[in-house]
Amino acid sequence: MPTTGHTSLRKPGTERQVPSLEDLPRPLYARAESLGAGSWTPTHRHDWVQFSYAISGVLGVHTPHGSFFAPPQWGVWIPAGLEHEVVTSTRAEMRSLYVRKEDCTWAENRCRVLEVTPLARELIKAFCQLPAEYHEGESAESRLVQVLLDQLATLPEVGFSLPLPRHARLLLLCAELVETPDQAVTLNDWAARLNMSEKTLTRLFQRETGLSFRGWRQRARLLSSLNALEEGVSVTSTALNCGYDSTSAFIAAFKGLFGKTPGELFRG
Repeated sequence: MPTTGHTSLRKPGTERQVPSLEDLPRPLYARAESLGAGSWTPTHRHDWVQFSYAISGVLGVHTPHGSFFAPPQWGVWIPAGLEHEVVTSTRAEMRSLYVRKEDCTWAENRCRVLEVTPLARELIKAFCQLPAEYHEGESAESRLVQVLLDQLATLPEVGFSLPLPRHARLLLLCAELVETPDQAVTLNDWAARLNMSEKTLTRLFQRETGLSFRGWRQRARLLSSLNALEEGVSVTSTALNCGYDSTSAFIAAFKGLFGKTPGELFRG
């Protein structure tokens, strides 16, 4: 658990230092990193927007409002001033863009997972080759930055997030389910532990997370499967470890959330 009071899925590993930047030297700043398995940042915030995307590996961003996951070729948009930590359970290649908030006023002030289109991917790759203090004004570098910012504004959002409740006792139960996704806990079990009726718990869960209990539990299980699949664990073993009795049911649910089967998402 982080010291700031929000639920974290971070495991022991290698701490990464947060860049000590007072300000960004230009409207857009790039950071490329090769991350070892189990790396994490301490909880922090900064005065600029961050967009981190995984070329390989799975990124996890944990905030007071929930957790956001980016498999390869997706990225997490983190608004300025939001407290967060970034973790990787497997080895990962990460590219981060830091954007001055006045240069992306079009962005919603919330954490989101975005799909990195082929064009945006190539633009990010090209921008990462530029020096931190690239030429401004009527330069080719400045035009590249503007095109990249325009592309970032149009990236489609996907639902790879796990919203967390603020209700203290419900939050503890959600954290327990995240840590042990294969447990066969039912809504009735939770209601009994919270000393309330199933109907009351259903309303509370929907109000606190925006999802039904069943929908939240399925999303938690599917998100927990990403790191195992990235590490090469078989689909059958991953399905069982995530609480699914049927591999076919797991694959169908996985494709429903991520738009691809496990084999398609992690091919190569």
